[in-house]
Amino acid sequence: MQPEHIRNIAIIAHVDHGKTTLVDQMLRQTGTFRVGQRVEERVMDSNPIERERGITIFSKNAAVRWTTPAGQAVKINIVDTPGHADFGGEVERILRMVNGVLLLVDAFEGPMPQTRFVTRKALALGLQPIIIINKVDRPDCEPLRVHDEVLELLLELEAHDHQLDAPFLYASARDGWAAREPDDRPGDLSALFETVVETVPAPAGDPDAPFQFLVSTVDYSPYLGRLGIGRVERGRLAAGDLVAAWPLDRDAPLPPVKVPTLFAFEALGRSEISEAVAGEIIAIAGVDGAEIGATVCDPAAPARLAGIAVEPPTLSVEFQPNTSPFSGRSGQFVTSRQIRDRLVRETLSNVALRVEETGDPNRLRVSGRGELHLTILMEQMRREGYEFAVGRPKVITRQGESGDVEEPFEEVVADVPEAMTGVVIQHLGERRGEMLDMHRAEGGLTRLRFLVPTRALTGYRNEFLTDTRGEGTLHRQFSHYAPWAGEIEGRKAGALVSMVEGVATGFSLFNLQERGRLFVRPVEAVYDGMIVGEHARENDLEVNVTKGKKLTNIRAAGADDAIQLEPPREITLEFALEFIAEDELVEITPDAIRLRKRALKAYERKRDRRAIDAPG
Repeated sequence: MQPEHIRNIAIIAHVDHGKTTLVDQMLRQTGTFRVGQRVEERVMDSNPIERERGITIFSKNAAVRWTTPAGQAVKINIVDTPGHADFGGEVERILRMVNGVLLLVDAFEGPMPQTRFVTRKALALGLQPIIIINKVDRPDCEPLRVHDEVLELLLELEAHDHQLDAPFLYASARDGWAAREPDDRPGDLSALFETVVETVPAPAGDPDAPFQFLVSTVDYSPYLGRLGIGRVERGRLAAGDLVAAWPLDRDAPLPPVKVPTLFAFEALGRSEISEAVAGEIIAIAGVDGAEIGATVCDPAAPARLAGIAVEPPTLSVEFQPNTSPFSGRSGQFVTSRQIRDRLVRETLSNVALRVEETGDPNRLRVSGRGELHLTILMEQMRREGYEFAVGRPKVITRQGESGDVEEPFEEVVADVPEAMTGVVIQHLGERRGEMLDMHRAEGGLTRLRFLVPTRALTGYRNEFLTDTRGEGTLHRQFSHYAPWAGEIEGRKAGALVSMVEGVATGFSLFNLQERGRLFVRPVEAVYDGMIVGEHARENDLEVNVTKGKKLTNIRAAGADDAIQLEPPREITLEFALEFIAEDELVEITPDAIRLRKRALKAYERKRDRRAIDAPG
């Protein structure tokens, strides 16, 4: 297919604004699925973690073919991108493959912090936006207000004139229609397809120039090995041609190799093709060195493309082997070498991730874009059979131009019930937060916008849910580096720490309920040094959760009454990382997430405290 008959677009949006639902409808209305074929909702969110969490984590490629009213067949390559800022590394890579973006905005919420982040990246690359105001069929929507807010965003981000003239569409992704006017209600997405063909420029590469291709993402095939995915910048490539890969860390390309197989994207899969021309998004198999950011080019005319710029990480955690008494019970990969190999392999496709040595051969420092970015990696590893432990997350500081220490700050947007705004403002203020804005939001909520140090937000989500009784929502987005904000008070509550190894009993847990919130259930295995609950006071308390009821030959009134236990706190990776202190670890195995002290024995913890408190 010639470049003028190809359109490459990405869809960017904030979490839960309807991006993946819109892609579903685009696939359906272009005949990707047969009439009557039963297809799951959110087909692009194929990863199990994505389906469980209801968010897009990994960018994916699809393609549809649409015939214009004039009868011209156009192939539209669609890239579905993550909506959460922690996966900005995915976003930055795929934007290099496209010529235009569909910016999807909720008709009530308007542009959110993560919308701002991705839009800034797209505008900086000169991509042509198409604005889609989604969910205009809702009774409480305000499309005209959101229209103005999007224009203000484009002006604030210094969009070019052609980007400021971006067309606006009004849509209901759930019902599968898009219109050019907010009051129209057509029956399909024809207006969207027409706007894409009219507005997004065709790829500009010269099909007769020497071949040049930028690897924007990688995939793996059990039969063909690594697949380099990206857009053909210029020239053409046929199966069997010689190419040379030029990685970013080399001064010259690698020796030429023959390309055994080429793939193009069709619908939700890949199909083998004999030749690809400039502008097409393809996958190349069998090329050593085809890593993210590498250029694959004609060995007779080697030329390197600019690499992929990725924002630096802001948060780091230390990974180490699991050393608890339960180590190896459920995990298949437990050694430091196996954990190291898995983390290094992850960096080949996850460009926003960094893995560094710490000086301790059993510990690795892993840095990412945020808590969600790192917890998704941990969740993937535990599902693959890895067993490991991680410490408390730490922010990554840097030295400013004036020589002062700078730390990352985040823009926080919180939607809270009106009666609870005071306590949220107070607690964010105590965490060195600066309020930027406050106005009415959807459903009688108040929207608060703050600028807060990243380290102050560690552990705040749990407190926020308590303050808002579970009715508030919290979004956070990296903003910039600024001078160190000073000391911030950490976790106020202590921990309930098991003093013995065994099995928790209902009798012991019932008697401990008044001491704090429990994390374990009856008959759950515990060990010495494991954290079994949150203490109601600031100090740690050693407890015995395995003690059973003593039997006597005297039956007192009420002695056999059934005990009533409050449900224990569900331990998730996010909560665990937010909860632990410096002297604690999160133990992560395929079948459990546990909290523990670094030093498992009580005398070891006392010795460490004395060493810290000792003068000099």
